[in-house]
Amino acid sequence: MLKKGIYWLLFILVVFNSCKLDKSTQDQTTSNFDLSGIQKRDTLIVGTLYGATSYFFYREEILGFDYEMVQNLAKTLNVELKIVEVKTEEELALLLREHKIDLAAYNTVETNELKKHFQFVFAQEYKYQVLIQNLSVNSLTDVLELKEKEVYVKPNTIYERRLKALNAEIGGTINIKLAPDSVSSDELIEMVADKKIKYTTAYYNTALLYKSYYKKLDVHMPIGFNQRNGWMIRKENVELQKAIENWEKKDYTEILQANLTHKYWNRSIYFAQKKVRIPKGAISPYDKLFKKYAKEINWDWQLLAAVAFHESRFDSSQVSWAGAAGLMQLMPRTAANFGLNRQNIFNPEKNIEAGVQYIKSLNLSFRRIENRDERIKFILAGYNSGPAHIFDAMALAKKHGKNPQIWFENVEYFLKKKSDPEFYNDPVVKFGKFRSKETVSYVINTLETYEKYLRKK
Repeated sequence: MLKKGIYWLLFILVVFNSCKLDKSTQDQTTSNFDLSGIQKRDTLIVGTLYGATSYFFYREEILGFDYEMVQNLAKTLNVELKIVEVKTEEELALLLREHKIDLAAYNTVETNELKKHFQFVFAQEYKYQVLIQNLSVNSLTDVLELKEKEVYVKPNTIYERRLKALNAEIGGTINIKLAPDSVSSDELIEMVADKKIKYTTAYYNTALLYKSYYKKLDVHMPIGFNQRNGWMIRKENVELQKAIENWEKKDYTEILQANLTHKYWNRSIYFAQKKVRIPKGAISPYDKLFKKYAKEINWDWQLLAAVAFHESRFDSSQVSWAGAAGLMQLMPRTAANFGLNRQNIFNPEKNIEAGVQYIKSLNLSFRRIENRDERIKFILAGYNSGPAHIFDAMALAKKHGKNPQIWFENVEYFLKKKSDPEFYNDPVVKFGKFRSKETVSYVINTLETYEKYLRKK
């Protein structure tokens, strides 16, 4: 009887220790994939989808609202960032459940099914779905008119689920067409714009973004209701959730989010690459023209190309908010001075030719700067801001014992000071206050692009 009791005691101890071990292993597994595990491996692994606002490549750079925001998050957490690109939201959720990614940085709509498994973080504006179609006299104006119409959506998406629900509401007569895996939801919008298909669906803010590029799209008809959305993490990752919540509260996060919202949702550079087709091995579609006209100013043609890139991204139809137009973004008065008018200002060759003539005039304005490389920096600054403010900064540099013929740390320094009353009210300043951030960045960025183009020889 005593032996039997001992056996039972040993059995209970084994089971108890086994349970403790399982719990310890589970806690360890959770820890490995929570913030402490992320910091231990020194890498935040993030899944996202390729798209106009989320994540895309442009001229060998990675861009996108979600990409830049999560890049900042990784920097705040002091870890490296690894991006895993997926094709569907379903795949994104699967990778998150299987612990293959730490965070789904994609604007995902909250559903009851997703909320069972994931915690939504970094909440964004409410969204609702609309029908995407082309403007015409036959444009649909009511959901009931969708009867017997072919509407294309991606399978296993919120778009398919909403369309099925709407179909049930109106009697089940919508012809729902499922797009193949090789076609993204964004590409379906482009297919409507190109008249390859008649209808698809999207969220209103995305639809508006595409309409800013494809002017003939009609995106006015709602087919859904407001829904919450954001990024996703696993529910058990409480450390990561807390860290993201703290990051969201930071002033710099709020400022970055506002700036990136403007950058990607108002006029995304994503669409510029659709207008400009760059031949393989070339810097731009206009390399021959840059080579032809750069000789007139004794510049490397790659430097002239770098100016055009930072002015218009090689989009010859570009018009800025201030009215600057064409490849070289010439203001109307400057363009007129060099022979351009409304009929030819968007002609690539005429625009480049006029831009070179303007550079010639700037070279003459800064002729007293003896060092050619330094003079180029002044010309670039003058091209961006006009020469007047540069002359002011040169005068300030001379007055304060700096070299008025050297850009960095000298004239550049005093150009920055022109937003300070102590300096813009100085008697040597003739053209008043100036915000220099754009001009200072323009000089640096153009020279860096020039160096990059030289390496492509």
